[in-house]
Amino acid sequence: MQAGRLLEKGYNQSEVARRVGAHRQSVSQWAAALRENGRAGLKKAGRAGRKPRLSAEDLRKLERGLKRGPETLGYETGLWTTKRVAHLIEQECGIAYHPSQAWRILRQLGWSCQRPTGRALERKEEKIQRWKQKRWPELKKRPKTKGAR
Repeated sequence: MQAGRLLEKGYNQSEVARRVGAHRQSVSQWAAALRENGRAGLKKAGRAGRKPRLSAEDLRKLERGLKRGPETLGYETGLWTTKRVAHLIEQECGIAYHPSQAWRILRQLGWSCQRPTGRALERKEEKIQRWKQKRWPELKKRPKTKGAR
């Protein structure tokens, strides 16, 4: 609509494109629509792309399900995979998504890819420290001194 106002004021298409941050070809199409149908012609464009299948309420349900963890769906581990997220979406919202699209939805919700750090239950900290201080220096390769061949 801003571009339409500028075109009506007599600005040329290149100047309008620069001012609104659009391609000159887009402004050319807008100018044609403005000439043919007035401002109503500019309103017809609407949003680009397919409408989202998940509503705002669906996204809230999904986030609550993600916070509960994958164990609530019967999985053995607490690790979310895109396949598990797609399963959660289908369970919570009744909409089937491919795992690659599940990843897109996770990003939309602000979730990121993270791998949990695992530690052995049998871990003995004192033995680990001893190994790091004594055995590791023995195994570690040292750079050759200069001049020694």
